Amino acid sequence: MEVIAVRAQIVGFAVLAAAVAVVLFGFPLAVTAAHYAQLYKVLDLERQAEKAASRVAADMSVGAGPDPDELHDDGELTFLSVYDTNGKWLLGRGPSQPDEFVLEAAGGRVQTGVDGGDLVAAAPVTHDGNVVGVVRVSGSRSTLLWPLVVAWAGMAALALASVGGVWLLARRQVVRLTRPLDDLSEAARRVGDGDFSVRLPAGRYPEIDAVGSSLNRTAVRLDHLVTRERTFSAEASHQLRTPLTGLRLALEAALEPGGDVRGAIASGIGSADRIERTIEELLRLARDTHRARQAFDVCGLIEELVAERNAQLSREKRAVKVVALPGTPRVQASMAVVRQILTALLDNAVTHGEGEIEVRAREADTAVAIDVSDEGPGVHVPLTDLFVDRPSVAATGHRLGLALARRLAAAEGGDLRLVRPHPPQFTLLLRAEPAP
Repeated sequence: MEVIAVRAQIVGFAVLAAAVAVVLFGFPLAVTAAHYAQLYKVLDLERQAEKAASRVAADMSVGAGPDPDELHDDGELTFLSVYDTNGKWLLGRGPSQPDEFVLEAAGGRVQTGVDGGDLVAAAPVTHDGNVVGVVRVSGSRSTLLWPLVVAWAGMAALALASVGGVWLLARRQVVRLTRPLDDLSEAARRVGDGDFSVRLPAGRYPEIDAVGSSLNRTAVRLDHLVTRERTFSAEASHQLRTPLTGLRLALEAALEPGGDVRGAIASGIGSADRIERTIEELLRLARDTHRARQAFDVCGLIEELVAERNAQLSREKRAVKVVALPGTPRVQASMAVVRQILTALLDNAVTHGEGEIEVRAREADTAVAIDVSDEGPGVHVPLTDLFVDRPSVAATGHRLGLALARRLAAAEGGDLRLVRPHPPQFTLLLRAEPAP
């Protein structure tokens, strides 16, 4: 609706400007045309009067009256009359009493002008240089200037056609001008409805392109923000599953006859602390805040994570074997990040694997390699779909949480790979502490 209102205003302004231009140029032109039309008719009357004077000059020079056959009125347009040198009316349809034009012309000069609603021309009748009479020609202004009315009507029609043409052209042009605004309005509506895939192409108007570019950047930022929040929700749900499971198992064990309530409470507090720590770490990772890298013993971190899963491992009759090969250097990375990566790998092995789980830390050139394997049937997801941010409903198993793990590993300058699909083995590569 706003764009339609803008179109109407632009068209209105264009038509108003055209109308003002027509009036400013047309009105003086019409007045000038009327002036020159009247002047032309007066000159025409003057020529008629002079011709009539030449025709009656011979008769009036001998004292005879003018011959009526030499004076012909032009219908209802012009009327001729003849006067003597004293202003006495002799012939024709002019006034019986001489007017100023006749009296002036008797002095020997042609006189023209306007008398009320008539145009008048009076010419002296001369013979051998002597004035022997006066011929007067007159006609109604409204009758003589009727072609001017036709010209005015044509000018008015042309003015209306010009304004109409401006209206049509303005409507056509305003559609072209406001089409980018329509696209901008539609894009803004789609962004408001949650469609952040909107991208406006560059057009021909820099001002509108600037707004479109701002909207594109806003859509990208909103898309990243919403994607990050959704990813955080999914990752938080996955990463919190293990400590919540441990807490539940501890509480269920305390409810059994002879259960250790005090031990369950202590274990519950520890699980709550781990949940709190996991949420804080996930929030920092989701906000992409600065992560301090430090050198630490990754085997100690692995043993800590395994200890957190003792209750779940015991219930499912699973065992975890931690192997640290001699000479394995310390890891130079963010402990919070490595914790989340190993948590994802262990959770997948515990939840979707079978048999004994082995976590092996070893040296790999300038990196530290951490192998996580189990004795399960393996990974049945194509490698191209294994590490994705939004797994489909059908894609389950070892795929869960791996997108987060691989992205975090890359952020630390490392890598996460599926080395062997059957039985499954994932290898995490991290930077080793530089040698002193």
